[in-house]
Amino acid sequence: MAAQCCCRKAPGAEAAPARPPPEPPPALDVASASSAQLFRLRHLQLGLELRPEARELAGCLVLELCALRPAPRALVLDAHPALRLHSAAFRRAPAAATEPPCAFAFADPGPGPALPPPLPSFPEAPGAEPSCPLAFRVDPFTDYGSSLTVTLPSELEAHQPFQVILRYTSTDAPAIWWLDPELTYGSAKPFVFTQGHSVCNRSFFPCFDTPAVKCTYSAVVKAPLGVQVLMSATQSTYVEEEGVYRFHMEHPVPAYLVALVAGDLQPADIGPRSRVWAEPCLLPTATSKLSGAVEQWLSAAERLYGPYMWGRYDIVFLPPSFPIVAMENPCLTFIISSILESDEFLVIDVIHEVAHSWFGNAVTNATWEEMWLSEGLATYAQRRITTETYGAAFTCLETAFRLDALHRQMKLLGEDSPVSKLQVKLEPGVNPSHLMNLFTYEKGYCFVYYLSQLCGDPQRFDDFLRAYVEKYKFTSVVAQDLLDSFLSFFPELKEQSVDCRAGLEFERWLNATGPPLAEPDLSQGSSLTRPVEALFQLWTAEPLDQAAASASAIDISKWRTFQTALFLDRLLDGSPLPQEVVMSLSKCYSSLLDSMNAEIRIRWLQIVVRNDYYPDLHRVRRFLESQMSRMYTIPLYEDLCTGTLKSFALEVFYQTQGRLHPNLRRTIQQILSQGLGPSAEPSAEQGSAGADSEADTDTPALLLGDEAPSSAISLRDVNVSA
Repeated sequence: MAAQCCCRKAPGAEAAPARPPPEPPPALDVASASSAQLFRLRHLQLGLELRPEARELAGCLVLELCALRPAPRALVLDAHPALRLHSAAFRRAPAAATEPPCAFAFADPGPGPALPPPLPSFPEAPGAEPSCPLAFRVDPFTDYGSSLTVTLPSELEAHQPFQVILRYTSTDAPAIWWLDPELTYGSAKPFVFTQGHSVCNRSFFPCFDTPAVKCTYSAVVKAPLGVQVLMSATQSTYVEEEGVYRFHMEHPVPAYLVALVAGDLQPADIGPRSRVWAEPCLLPTATSKLSGAVEQWLSAAERLYGPYMWGRYDIVFLPPSFPIVAMENPCLTFIISSILESDEFLVIDVIHEVAHSWFGNAVTNATWEEMWLSEGLATYAQRRITTETYGAAFTCLETAFRLDALHRQMKLLGEDSPVSKLQVKLEPGVNPSHLMNLFTYEKGYCFVYYLSQLCGDPQRFDDFLRAYVEKYKFTSVVAQDLLDSFLSFFPELKEQSVDCRAGLEFERWLNATGPPLAEPDLSQGSSLTRPVEALFQLWTAEPLDQAAASASAIDISKWRTFQTALFLDRLLDGSPLPQEVVMSLSKCYSSLLDSMNAEIRIRWLQIVVRNDYYPDLHRVRRFLESQMSRMYTIPLYEDLCTGTLKSFALEVFYQTQGRLHPNLRRTIQQILSQGLGPSAEPSAEQGSAGADSEADTDTPALLLGDEAPSSAISLRDVNVSA
């Protein structure tokens, strides 16, 4: 690496360089497909300033890299139209002893005329070689991102570390959700959170936005006074005299797992290595529901799959604008606060994110085309943990509930839908979020369960998964790595050629469309599922009077939440129902269900709407007046606009829109104007290149490709956690 590059006249940040950056190959995600293979990303440092009044993030990114071959012409990163790059610079990586980590400077704009505030900077260390400016170019790529091409010095040598320093601002970014105080529970302070899965974080900072690339990271964050900042990091401190938060993640993670949240958050310990963070008014509820439980789940997971390697396991409860149920960010699970109403859903969703600590975070799918390697394995591990802590019957009930949803989705999509494959072919330029659906979770789970049955002993399969995690931790894998490891761990199965059994070939599991080739035996849950089936049969039997009388004798108030939800889902599947059946159902259950949690109420109210049952519409109105979460509002507005109640939907929306997040407000406006659900809207990870990119950031929980049917699949039909 030669120093004389810093002696050349520096071109302007956007001037044409002497050596033009090479044109990116057409129709490729250029960073993740090509440039990432030319470099080793050693570490990334972020200097971030949160500017909630402007809804802007100002950043300085330092990438520490090594070229894997001499003199690569350019570094190509994933970026986004919402991210504006102001400058790029190069310098040789200094000796670690001469420079403190994350040495960012934040200038005070001071009094005077309103000028653009200065960006964070990365000052030169005393005695270090000065940096030299680099030319760069931003090219359109797809509707969910751009490619950033940075020209590198021609003298760059292989395997010698260097730094690329990028200063930028990001506004209206799909990864960054800004909330005004009135959209939080406490209405006291502004709030912001990021959501990187699958390819949103390219609008948070330029990066190799692919799960195949992992690195450690550090960050320094400046926020308004009194705003608590958290990140998905193993170490965090607040430096009061500097007014900044410092974070460090010591284990390599992919870009999508770098996460930030800031707002009026307070902590409460719930175990020896866990705490919850929430707005003050939510903290007592969150603490009471999870105190002691998280440590129980972590300990069960450790017995199954080996030591928890991330240090702390904290949980932060986010306002209802959080676009999915939960996200497995390392050390700090993000979860939507609305789920606090539903104890069993809260348990399952948190345990699922706990399982991701081994499957997804430690061992990651190398490509989004094989997302089941994270979600299918995490779902299997989640159910092993629930079996250990709550028994097989409860696990079988939850599995039956989810498989019911999978088959419902299959009916909507058709058995030949390409997105029903485990190994989906991701066409160039197609948003990877389109591949996130229940097949990723439940068909993936069924394949993993099938593998466990082949070895004949769940505990032996646990031993295999423990060895798999130990072998591949902190790396990214493909399906063949898992399957080769499985056959090596069980040589007797390899000798029996279990991978080639007719109709159950591993290759067929991965590449055949349609339902799972085999499903688990759920008979251990029959004590919980049989009453549900019996009650449903009563309500669909003749004569109605006799059936209703028999049904009313069954006290569903004693049921588990998943039992009641499964029963209501069956009724939803059968809607529209005969009007006399709906009247009898309302007489029997409406008041009772109205006192239950939101997971139950949303299902009953969908039955009310799909059957045009006007006597209970006041309950729909009251629900929509009190709910700000897209989990619960979108399904009802979809159903209202699909049927005959669109004028009612318009009335309720105009009365409540001021309390909704702008992204959710725009989505509902689309539903009201089109009479369609969000199958017609872009996903959260799809930022358009135009001025409407903020409107694109409201994500449906189920994201489909071009094969999506015209009828929308509601969030309540899938309840997907990341």
